[in-house]
Amino acid sequence: MPWRESLSPVRMERIALVAPLTARHDMLAEVARSSAVELDLPYEPGTGPEEIERAADAAVVHGSVAALMGWSPSQQLPGLQAKLEPLGASAVALRRPRGVQPPTLLTGDEPRRKQVPVLSRLLVDTYTTVPYADLDPARIAGVAYVVMFGMMFGDAGQGALLVVAGLLLRFLPRLQRFRRTWLFITGAGLAAVFFGVLYGEFFGPTGVLPVLWLEPLEEPIPLLVAALVLGAVLLAGSYVLGTINRVREGGWAYALYARSGLAGALLFTAVGLLAWGLLAGQPVILVVAGVVALLALVLMFIGLFAESGGGATGGLQASVELVDSVVQLGSNLVSFTRLAAFGLTHAALMMVVWQATTALWEPGWRALAAVVVFLVGNALTFALEGLVAGIQALRLEYYELFSRVFQEEGRRFRSWNPESGAGSGDTGLSPAAAPELSTAAPAERHLP
Repeated sequence: MPWRESLSPVRMERIALVAPLTARHDMLAEVARSSAVELDLPYEPGTGPEEIERAADAAVVHGSVAALMGWSPSQQLPGLQAKLEPLGASAVALRRPRGVQPPTLLTGDEPRRKQVPVLSRLLVDTYTTVPYADLDPARIAGVAYVVMFGMMFGDAGQGALLVVAGLLLRFLPRLQRFRRTWLFITGAGLAAVFFGVLYGEFFGPTGVLPVLWLEPLEEPIPLLVAALVLGAVLLAGSYVLGTINRVREGGWAYALYARSGLAGALLFTAVGLLAWGLLAGQPVILVVAGVVALLALVLMFIGLFAESGGGATGGLQASVELVDSVVQLGSNLVSFTRLAAFGLTHAALMMVVWQATTALWEPGWRALAAVVVFLVGNALTFALEGLVAGIQALRLEYYELFSRVFQEEGRRFRSWNPESGAGSGDTGLSPAAAPELSTAAPAERHLP
């Protein structure tokens, strides 16, 4: 099931590789060929035949026995043990050390992963490696991205061009190298077509399509409210995923006090209740909002106080961070108004292009000039707004959403395979395609 594939890491085993002292080189050669083990080595693994000698020298020797520690996918372990048995060696599964997260390796074989839009995968991988205990939101992130892009790039004509571009990437042999991006680009184009139909925009306000929902330049306030509602829905989803991840990382007690866990979710709920109470004019709802907000702030303060180490200095630090969390929540929600702002910008640019086109349109050479203005104006708007919408959707994804979903960085599984390059061996499974990680692991990232 693709959904399950996206959310589940491969089960990893902590193992000890044990062999007679005289057979440790043969054992390591077999381990290298299997590409099923990430070795714990006191140095950065290299490539080439000399790497086996270096790893053998790094083994722990006790009498006539040599041993090395590492990680291996559970489903690969029986096959590895069968290959090592003729050498008098073995791969022994150990109890996982408490507080140590295994390296991350995502499920799914390579042919199926080619069906996954690579940019959807890279949305997550560029931000972080998903910690082993966390849910992987790659597919959800891809859907959220194209929806935000479409709201800012709402034009049925230009969106259709993106759909055509995606289909060309899918079916043209000359564009085979970019084929894995086709579904992502096509999805962004379809989202732009959808919002363009709602706005009545087809290469601008040409009148080809009726306005089914609202005209951005005529009704900016409803568009702004819609952007805030969409932002609230996406933030709610990020709090749900963040709470699940906090539970999986440290249990319910940890999630209860985390800003990106239950405490943060309660504060967000209180903001929603406050808005509901004000719009409905219901004092009871406002009271409930106040109680929920107070509970959320108390839980959050306790968590921040514990993180700071306690004492007067810790209390001051927790107080400052508590205020910062409240301000941040408001700014994060307001940040989604850019979905409306850049949608208005796109509509305004296309309005200028269309007005210039209609002003020039007369028989003779002016008609040719009008066509040139229309084509050039659309091309410039397509390039400029496509770039801006792409960047802004990425910014919202990273700073407003992912900062709540992830609190730690994981470590990618790197199979030890000196012949093909350290960390690049093929396990028969599918590590996410992404650049190597930084070793930095920030506690929690928020927009400064």
